[in-house]
Amino acid sequence: MTDDESETGLARTPPMGWNSWNAHSCEVTATDIRDAADALVETGLREAGYEYVVVDDCWMAEETDEGGRLSADPEDFPNGVSALGDYVHDRGLKFGLYSSAGSHTCQGYPASLGRERTHAEQFADWGVDYLKYDNCGNHRGRDAVSRYAAMGDALAAVDRDIVYSICEWGQSGSWRWGRNVGGHCWRVADDAVAKWQTSGEEFGLGIADIVDHVAALGIAPAQAPGGWNDPDMLQVGNGPDSAQSQHEPTDIHRPLTDAENRTHFAFWCLLGAPLMIGTDLTDISADLLDLLTNEHLLAIDRDPLGLQGTPDRRGATQEVWSKRLHDGAAVALWNRGEEPTDIRVDIDETAVPTAGDRYTVRDCWSGEQWETCGDLSARVDPRETAVFRVSPR
Repeated sequence: MTDDESETGLARTPPMGWNSWNAHSCEVTATDIRDAADALVETGLREAGYEYVVVDDCWMAEETDEGGRLSADPEDFPNGVSALGDYVHDRGLKFGLYSSAGSHTCQGYPASLGRERTHAEQFADWGVDYLKYDNCGNHRGRDAVSRYAAMGDALAAVDRDIVYSICEWGQSGSWRWGRNVGGHCWRVADDAVAKWQTSGEEFGLGIADIVDHVAALGIAPAQAPGGWNDPDMLQVGNGPDSAQSQHEPTDIHRPLTDAENRTHFAFWCLLGAPLMIGTDLTDISADLLDLLTNEHLLAIDRDPLGLQGTPDRRGATQEVWSKRLHDGAAVALWNRGEEPTDIRVDIDETAVPTAGDRYTVRDCWSGEQWETCGDLSARVDPRETAVFRVSPR
């Protein structure tokens, strides 16, 4: 943990909020951001902990001024960035913005390489609370560590607390150095898309692909309060009609199913991941709201130990994962197959501390509670994940 994190307590739990990219892609406007801020309040998502409203790529004008300073697109953001930040703050929320550690953003707009101090000062003046910092553009021969350290130093020098989200896609092992350059979270995988799995020719990774990728990396020790492994933003509620799905070269025929949405959200919480909603909040269903505000899963994500869940058993159709919590553990039984199946595990095989001979178990979906001497089992539907909170008595 850096001295700055010790003093400010930034990102002591995984950041939660909403990001514009998956819902609006490069067509984002100030109206979209204001609508999202209003919806976070009206739906109760703010009260559940979703506090950041982050404007992703394409908010910028096509050119900087003579001093290299950024400005907002005059048509889509006619009142500028500062006024938009004020609107978000007035609703009891925090304001996030996007740039890239290269000459240009992923969509070709001016970015921050070589202008880190200037842009960090602008972000602070505009009331920015969160910076998503991407990896696109010409890197001018500089490695990832030096590029991201330059912005980390610039953010540390301004008189404002700004959560620093490193979006380097894990290409240079950002979990090894992200905290050292001032980062509070760091991407560990390619972009998530609204699909269960992708083929090798498609853009991005599906939900199951990302879980497999994180399991293979074995990077749980890199995570702790103040610094988080980030598997990318949530695709819960998205499908072929979302702007990202239409923008990227990925073949998406249908929305994620209810089971896929639940497994997606359950695993992000089990991993202790940042939770950035990416669906259109102005048209969100009651079922999705119930999922995103599930108090049992959110408590697992935000457990004060800050640990990442890890696999205990992996098979072709059944997996068991667990995550140590301050008062026990979360245990997940995942059916990867296409038929309902019974999954069983003995608690001794998981991360649950075995301090006794009886355990209290709570089903994180139903809220039902019972006791067991060690056996934990469930009949799990295809692509579903049963999640339990287990505490020794």
